[in-house]
Amino acid sequence: MLIDRRTFAAGLAATTVTASTATLVTARPTYRGPNVIIVRFGGGVRRRETVEPGTTFAPYLLNVLAKRGVLIPNVTLAQLDGVDTSHAEGTLNILTGRYGAYRDAGSRFLARLMEPTEPTLFEYLRRTFDVPAHQALLINGEDRPQEEFFSYGVHKSHGIAYRSDVLSLFRFKLWMLNDRLSNQRGTDQDIAATRKQLHKLEQGVYRPDGPAPSREISKFWKHWQQRFGDSGLKNPRGDDALTELAVWALRRLQPRLMMVNYQDPDYVHWGNASHYTRAITRIDRGLERLVSLMDTLPAYRNRTVLVVVPDCGRDANPLMSVPFQHHFNSRSAHEIWALIVGPDVTRGRILDKAVDQTSIAATAAAAMGFTARRAEGRVLDEVFL
Repeated sequence: MLIDRRTFAAGLAATTVTASTATLVTARPTYRGPNVIIVRFGGGVRRRETVEPGTTFAPYLLNVLAKRGVLIPNVTLAQLDGVDTSHAEGTLNILTGRYGAYRDAGSRFLARLMEPTEPTLFEYLRRTFDVPAHQALLINGEDRPQEEFFSYGVHKSHGIAYRSDVLSLFRFKLWMLNDRLSNQRGTDQDIAATRKQLHKLEQGVYRPDGPAPSREISKFWKHWQQRFGDSGLKNPRGDDALTELAVWALRRLQPRLMMVNYQDPDYVHWGNASHYTRAITRIDRGLERLVSLMDTLPAYRNRTVLVVVPDCGRDANPLMSVPFQHHFNSRSAHEIWALIVGPDVTRGRILDKAVDQTSIAATAAAAMGFTARRAEGRVLDEVFL
């Protein structure tokens, strides 16, 4: 069970003392708080197609799941100079609780590569508590290798020692190719081709000299390989793959903090509005599957706070030839929403006040019993009972 607000405040104060002395002792306390699952309803979505009755393409989210928690329909990305309404930036707003908390990490043509300059929620958690990397998970899309960068930042008091692990089809390919090489499978020609393919993939990998996959992650990929093979023709793709990875993670790795970065609505950039609306429905179905599983697994049932929030909004300009864009800094591209569900979260409430996107990190941290010290947003304590 979660904790009531009074107990939560006392625990948070104790945690603050623990965190402040963490550098003086090697042992960190075992984490005993609730799980937190963050679902980035990503790829940029408008309120109209998600949380507005009569026009939603996410009926489970709006008509079923929202009744179990607090819906916040008026969340915004601040209108600040240099604040872009895009996916990586919005995701880092959620993870760090700050705007502009990133720096260029060697961007290339059509690929803006950013690394966090402020601690992420994963780093805060693992620096405060004894949580292994495989229980602090990012679930990323296959075609966004730039989001692999978000597993840790470069803040002087946090960083790689407190990184998250990452699950994505991109990471599976890296594991698979390394596994082939380590086991010398195939002819000399096959091995040479594998090395070439691996080298090509590693060109898009941030910090390729980082730690190798842990034993738990390697075991996870071995089971994935046994189920779906190497070809990529059997496993789900797109956001369906993210749902499958998240389901597997809940069953096999039991993360205490996990972020699922859905993204398919962004395929509307190809110009077909149905790519956007179908993708919203796909995320909605994935969300239903995740919640149904969390309701049955003992490690998650009545022990999990679920936070659903978009990375950014979308434009609503009817004069544009390509609908639903978000790179023009329009008002609706700054307009998003959030839903928070949990056993000690008020049920069936609409929080009718303006909330900033940076409050998500502060609130998620508070639910887990630590402070996101560098976050700009406030803790939404009125969400809890």
